[in-house]
Amino acid sequence: MTDPRSFVHRLWHRAHRIDSWMLFGFIVAIVVLTGLGKLASEILEGDSFAFDRALVTGLRTATDPAQAIAPGWVTSAMIDITAMGGGTVLTLVTLFAVGYLAALGRYRIAMLVAAVIVSGAIATDLLKMFFDRARPDLVPHMVEVSSRSFPSGHSMNSALVYLTLAALVARTRTDTGVRIYLMGVALLLTFFVGVSRVYLGVHWPTDVLAGWGVGALWAALASLVAKRLQERHEIEPASAGEEID
Repeated sequence: MTDPRSFVHRLWHRAHRIDSWMLFGFIVAIVVLTGLGKLASEILEGDSFAFDRALVTGLRTATDPAQAIAPGWVTSAMIDITAMGGGTVLTLVTLFAVGYLAALGRYRIAMLVAAVIVSGAIATDLLKMFFDRARPDLVPHMVEVSSRSFPSGHSMNSALVYLTLAALVARTRTDTGVRIYLMGVALLLTFFVGVSRVYLGVHWPTDVLAGWGVGALWAALASLVAKRLQERHEIEPASAGEEID
C-alpha cells in the first residue's frame, strides 16, 4: 500500500520542478523550430535563406514593403515591445533584480545573477562578431540598428536576462504558483521580443531562433549551477531549513 506521506512528497517535489521543466520545454521547442525552419528552406528552394525571406517579406504588404500587413497599432506595440529587449531596459531590470535579491539577504545568488547576465552579454557580442551576418535588406527597417544580425542580440539577451532571473529568483521561493508565474512571464516576454525583431524587419527569423536557443541554454545552465550550489549550501536555500530540488 502506498504511503500517503510519500505520495504527497512526490507531488510536492514535482511541483517545485515545474519551472525547470518549463524552461527545458522552451529549449526543446526552439531546437525543433530551428530544425523545421532549415528543413522547410531546403524543401522549398534548396536555399538556406528561403524560410527567412518568406517570413520577413510575408509580414509586409505586397504593394509596399515598407507597410506592415497588420494595423498601425500593432506596429506601435511591436516598437514598444522590442525596447524591452534593448540594453537600457535589460540593464535596469538586472540591477533591480540584483538589488531585490541583495535586499532579501541573498547575496550569493545576487552575485550569481550578475555574473551570468554580464558573461552572457559578452558572449552575444562575440557571437555577432564571429558570424558577421548582414541584416535583412528585403524590407525597410522600422527601427534603427547598427550591429550585425546573427544571433539576434535582443532575443538572446532577453532570453538570457528574463529566463535567468525567473529561474534563479524562483529558487528563492517555495510557493509553486509564484514559480510558475515567474517562468511564464519570462517566457512570454522573451517570445514577444523575438517576434518583434522579425516583424520590424531588423532580423532574420533564424537570428531570433538562435538567440532564443543560446539565451535559454545559458539560463538553464545558470539554474543548474544554482541548484548545485544550494545542495552544497553555498547559496541560501528557498527558506529556512528547506531546499528546493
